[in-house]
Formats: sequence, C-alpha cells, structure tokens
Amino acid sequence: MDILVCVKRVPNTGAKITVTEDGQDIEIGNLGFTISPHEECVVEEAIQLVEKHGGSATVLTLGPDAATEQLRGALAMGIDHAILLETGGEEWGAMATAHAIAAAVEAQDSSFDMVLLGNEAADTGGYQVGIRVAHLLDWPCLTGIKSLRVEGETAVAQREASGGWENYEVALPAVFTLKEGINLPRYPSLPGKLRAKKKPIDRSEPQKSSDGLQKLRLKAPEEQESNVVILGEGADAAPQVAVLLREMGVI
Repeated sequence: MDILVCVKRVPNTGAKITVTEDGQDIEIGNLGFTISPHEECVVEEAIQLVEKHGGSATVLTLGPDAATEQLRGALAMGIDHAILLETGGEEWGAMATAHAIAAAVEAQDSSFDMVLLGNEAADTGGYQVGIRVAHLLDWPCLTGIKSLRVEGETAVAQREASGGWENYEVALPAVFTLKEGINLPRYPSLPGKLRAKKKPIDRSEPQKSSDGLQKLRLKAPEEQESNVVILGEGADAAPQVAVLLREMGVI
C-alpha cells in the first residue's frame, strides 16, 4: 500500500497574527511554524496503515524551503519519503494548491492507493483542497473521517453524525480528509530525528494555475476588550456575589 500524506506549514496555534502594512501577508518574523492538528493525525494514520499492510508513505507539502522543517518532522515520526513543491512563500489558494498536488500524484512513477489530508488547514480553514484533488484525479472522496481501515482493495471509513456514525465503503484509490482525534500521534524519537536529517527530499517547482479568487487584502479582527470587576475580598464580597448571581438569574 502506497499512501500520500499532504500537510501545510502554518503558524503555531494560538500565536498572535499581525498583518503587514500593505495588507497582503502576515508578519512571520516572530512566528513559529508547525502543521495543523488534523494533519498530525493524518501522518500518524498513514504510518499505522503502512505498519499493518506494508508499503510506504510519502509526505508532501507546498511551500517555501523553510517547509522542509515540517517534512522532516513527519519523516522523524516514521514517514518514508518526502516531496516539497517549492514556492516563493506566497499563499496559494485551494484551487491552485489542488492542481499542484494532483499533478504531483500523476507524475509519480508508482501509483498511490490513497491520498490523506487534514479536514482543514489551521490557518485558512477552507475545507476545499481534498475535495478538489479528488475531483482532478477523478477519485472518490470522503471528508471529516474519524475512523479508517483497509480491507483488500476497499477502505471502510466512519464519520460522526448527529446521534451516531455514518459508515462508508469505497474502492481504492481514493482521497480522505481526516479529523483530529482519529488517533493519538506519536512523538518523534531521537533516532528518528537523526535519520530524518539524512533522508533526501524530492523537490520540484509547480506551475501556479489560476485560482479563481483574487486576494484583495488581509485584515486582522479587532481584539475584544474584557473588563474585570473586583467585588471585594473574603466574606465582605459575599453580598455582592449574591447580587450578581441574582442578576444572572442563577439564584
């Protein structure tokens, strides 16, 4: 079984985002980068499937040279191969990204049995890339998956639904977008990190296709202000607490 895992270099979750003066990008000087939590689970799922069924797993990202850090993180966890679709660092939209990934899949000497992506990227939250890749490859696509297993040439997947689960069977090859919680990602071992530093990374420069959308500018949301009222100290605050609880309708 050969699996392609797609990840994206994104700012650390919880980092304060500052927009550049021209409104076209974000300030990255003080930012740390990682991959999305969904994608950490995607890497782990690919490793587990290969451990169970044999074959190999390849991690791919589209981004600048600095994104090799995220690729080597996946290699350290146990992924076999890595591909960097190198760009100048500018943000590519979902359509252009999907075209680049689909072209990379078709250019590989060996055929992938499945392409795994996170349900959405932590920075843009577009939910589109996996579906667009499947459309370009003319493969089946299942999204929002929380359980995945392979039985011969068929994949069995589950998605949470109101009050229960939706169950799907789909012929391979297929595209799946996975959600955080499908597994517990392992930590890279020290030997794994050392091996990852020596592994080669295949590089290519994809042609950027039309994205269908045009970015006008970025705008950071206004920060919400919060006020704190000190009701008192010790037992003297009890009457004020009771008044507040009555106003809230708690008592």
